[in-house]
This record gives sequence, C-alpha cells and structure tokens, in this order.
Amino acid sequence: MCGIVGYVGQQNVVDVVMGGLRRLEYRGYDSAGVAVVAGDEVLVRRRAGKLANLEKLLADKPLPAATFGMGHTRWATHGAPNDRNAHPHLDEAAKVAVVHNGIIENFAALRSHLEDNGVTLASDTDTEVVSHLLAEQFDGDLAEAMRAVCRKLEGAFTLVAVHADQPDVVVGARRNSPLVVGRGDGENFLGSDVSAFIAHTRHAVELGQDQVVELRADRVDVTTFDGQPAEVREYEVDWDASAAEKGGYDYFMLKEIYEQPKAVADTLLGRIDDEGLLQLDEMRLSDEDLRDVDKIVIIGCGTAFHSGLIAKYSIEHWTRIPVEVEVASEFRYRDPILGRRTLVIAISQSGETMDTLMAIRHAREQGSRVLAICNVNGSTIPRESDAVVYTYAGPEIAVASTKAFLTQIIAVHLVALYLAQVRGMKWSDEIARHVDDLAAMPEAVDRVLDTVGPVRALARELVDARAVLFLGRHVGFPVALEGALKLKELAYMHAEGFPAGELKHGPIALIEEGLPVVVVVPPLSRKVLHDKIVSNIQEIRARGARTIVIAEEGDDTVAPYADTLIPVPAVPTLLQPVVAIVPLQVFACELASAKGYDVDQPRNLAKSVTVE
Repeated sequence: MCGIVGYVGQQNVVDVVMGGLRRLEYRGYDSAGVAVVAGDEVLVRRRAGKLANLEKLLADKPLPAATFGMGHTRWATHGAPNDRNAHPHLDEAAKVAVVHNGIIENFAALRSHLEDNGVTLASDTDTEVVSHLLAEQFDGDLAEAMRAVCRKLEGAFTLVAVHADQPDVVVGARRNSPLVVGRGDGENFLGSDVSAFIAHTRHAVELGQDQVVELRADRVDVTTFDGQPAEVREYEVDWDASAAEKGGYDYFMLKEIYEQPKAVADTLLGRIDDEGLLQLDEMRLSDEDLRDVDKIVIIGCGTAFHSGLIAKYSIEHWTRIPVEVEVASEFRYRDPILGRRTLVIAISQSGETMDTLMAIRHAREQGSRVLAICNVNGSTIPRESDAVVYTYAGPEIAVASTKAFLTQIIAVHLVALYLAQVRGMKWSDEIARHVDDLAAMPEAVDRVLDTVGPVRALARELVDARAVLFLGRHVGFPVALEGALKLKELAYMHAEGFPAGELKHGPIALIEEGLPVVVVVPPLSRKVLHDKIVSNIQEIRARGARTIVIAEEGDDTVAPYADTLIPVPAVPTLLQPVVAIVPLQVFACELASAKGYDVDQPRNLAKSVTVE
C-alpha cells in the first residue's frame, strides 16, 4: 500500500515523479501529492482522490522547474483521506517535507513531545511528526537527522525526505516496509518498488532492514541507523515499462489473466538439472535439513492463503509430511508449536506482506527454517528466509491477484516434488512425469481462455444478483474460496465459498429461488467425491438455485443438473485448480466491469498490505 517515488538528476522532477506514481497506482491509494525544493523552501501540491485531481491542481498551480523531489500516493491509516492528511507533510518553516508508508506506533508520545515544545501540527497523521522531528534534529546533514529520528521511531515505516537547506539530496529510510533504489546515468531514484522507476532504469539496489539511503545525482550512500556503512545488493530488473502497460486490454487485470499461460511456463523454466533432478531457486537448506523436517506450516494472506491450502494436498500426498495451513495474521498470536524440525513455507506475491513477514520472524526466533514462495526478487521475505522459490509471474499491477495465484500453485507443487525427491519418496522418473504434467498447464490455461466468452456473457446477465455462493470439494474447495474472494474484491457483493460436504450443516439455508451457486466438480477419476458433489448440485437445484457448474470436458453426468456448464480441460486432480480458477477470475472481472466499478483498483484495497 502507498506509493513512494524519489528523484535526483537532470530531468524535471514533477514529470518523473508523476510518471512513477501512475505506475504505482495498482498499490491502492486515496490521495496523492508531490514536493519539490525551490529556492529556500519546499513547495507541496497534494489532493485527496485519484491522481487526476493532483494533475488538475498542478495544471492550475504549476510548480517551478526542479530536478529533485518526491511524490506519494497514500492509503489512509491515521486520519481521513482528505487534502489535509495527504502527503507530503511539512515542518512549520516549510523547510523539510516527508512522505511515509507504514505505521509509526509511538506517534502519540512523539506528538505530545512536539506539542509540549510549542509545535502546531496541521494534520491527523502519524507521518507529520517525522517532518517536525527532522526539523528539530537537522544541523546541515539530512541523512544524519534521519538516522537520529529513526532511532526514536517504533513500528513499520518507509520514509523519504527533502530539505530546502541541503539541495540536490533525497534521503530515505526503511524498517519493515519496502524501499528500493534505482541507479541511472547522472540520476538516481527511490521507489516503493521498481515500477516507480522502470521507465528510466533497470539497475536496482535493494535496501536492507534499518538502513538509511542518501541519494545524489552521481552517487548513492547507504548506512545503518547507527551510521555504519551498509552492504547492499545490486540486481537487474528482468522486465521493462511495457510490461506495466495495458497492451490493448481494457484492464490490467484482464491483461494479467491472459498472461497466465506465459507466467506458468516461466515459473517452470530451468527446474530440471543436467542429471534430471528437480532444482529450486535459492535453496540454502541442505538435503539433511529437509530430511529432518517432521512438520510443515504454510502461512499466507488472502489469495496466498488459498494457494497454501492447495499446497497441503500435494505436499501430504507426495511426501506424507503433516501440513498445517494458517492465516499469517493470526499465526504468531496463538503461540504456535514450532521447533528446529518445523519447516515454515511463507507465500507472498510482493514479499513485503507485513503479517507474513512478522510470522516468519517469529518462526525463525523459535528455531524453525523458512522457505519463501515469492514473485519479487530482492524483497524482504525472501531475504529473511532460508530458501526461496520465485514464481516469475512478472509485474502484477491489478490489485486483485490472478497470475500470482496460478504461479503460486505451480511453485507449491514444485516444492512438494522437491521434498519428495530429497526424502526419497519418489523416483526421478515419477518426478519427471509430474513435471511433464505441470509443463502441460500453459496450454490447458490457454484453452480455457479461448472459451470464456460465455462466462463473460453470464457475468453481465447476473449483474443484479445480490449474492453468489461457491462450492467445492478436495482441491476444489480452495478454488471456491478464491472465486468468492475475487467477487468480493471486485464486485463488492456477498460471496462465500464452502466445502460442498458442509452444505447440509448450515449453508443450505441460504439457498433461495434464483440464487447463483458456482460448483467446482472434482474430476471423474475421483469417482466418490464426484458422485457426492453431483448429489449436492441436485439438492441446491431442487431448492431453486441457479447452478453454474465447472467440470472437466467430457463429464456428461453433470450436464442435466447444470443451468450453466463451464467445461475445463481434463488434468490431474491436484492440478485442477490451475484451470478451474480461470473462468472465475474472468467472471469476477466482467461482473465488476458491468457494475461500472474500477476493476484494477477496487475500493479500500491495496496491492501489498505492508502494515499489520
């Protein structure tokens, strides 16, 4: 959540910053602002609402030409989303400006300290205290003032600041919240993520925990909060600005849905070594470590949690290791039983999800090892884990996750097979067959996408529906949960996912005439489960429900009970979620569009939840 862009160089800073903020819109926001240094003061323009409001203000009240400054898109935490609380925030002398992502937990005490010293605060935010503290600490060196202030702060934060008395310098700091440097030729950038500067450079520098960065046009200096020189890792971003453009689609989400075959294929590239063995990305755990594991705990939030539920089926089936799946935000607060022989698998698209990050830190404190599944190279969760599997989905701009989900499913299957290989549970030829099954998934997803026209028509037909229920069994249950989540996120309507076997234990009371119910039918090869869910379909249809049935091609047994039948390619049972979720993604996207909602930036949501 929140987008930050900082710039020092030769270009007009407002052009650079506004371009970066546009590419960061996917993170979710409710106000925006920019700050530049002109003469002996900092000038700020900010507005509540979308960037268009800020652009209009800049047209009406243009800022003078400047070559360094910063911008921000805010997702409100402390204080309402209005002009007054929008970032950047100034000190009383208008010498220093600050933008901030995160939450400063001790802001009330700091605010009282400032007010006792006669400072009048102009907003309701926790951020503004930092601008006044920086002014209080500043003695000609903004980076030193930032280090001193950061040592006083508690919580999770990214801070970027400029000062009128130290021209051509932008200073940033991070603790438990993302910030990355972009290196250019005679110019340098700061961003919440690389999307902020990808139009200008692919050369990135990842900042570590509790570090301060001092940005000038010709150099980048990084220190710890204590002022010691800090080691940093430079890397190349393997996608460009065109990947963040819509490419002819009406929405980023629709574009990303259609990018899923390539994303799945990319996630599978290079997984088999010269000896025919499965290999993962950054496996810093030894075979002995993995053989010692006697329990696995998978943690994630939202869509990542649902991919974790699917992982439980494949890992337990192929390795016989018991698996627990937990919502990351609840994990460390219930005093989980962890130890040296517990492997924690953390799933996060961004690698910055605060609930998941805090959960893995708790797990490591208990002696557990952590394996991360992540889409963003160099993000915090992979850096703090013992092993990493990257999903190679490319940038996901739309807030509602699509290709991240599919690639996470592929990644968890790879992890399951890797564990089976290391622990001697499967022969290499068996693993090769399963990898071949995975390799067939891009084509299977392509086939689904070629046939979603009727799904889009169905969504437009159901635009006035008040609610939709989703049912599934086995790996179809997480698909039902994910389908319901997509509809809630995008169409703002009541949607619930249930295990089909629980229908008669309560949810059947919700069935009424005309209620749309989506049912994910297990493959015919799972005859017992298949027959049971066909009975469920008959039960709800007899009570007036409108049945929307997702079943594998050639399954004629469900056709008589389906008001709408959505066929998907026949694939192995554990891989059915890869094809079954795609029509539900399209359905949610189209229904939200038909309602006139912003598909890419749903209300109240942010792409990456970087505060607890």
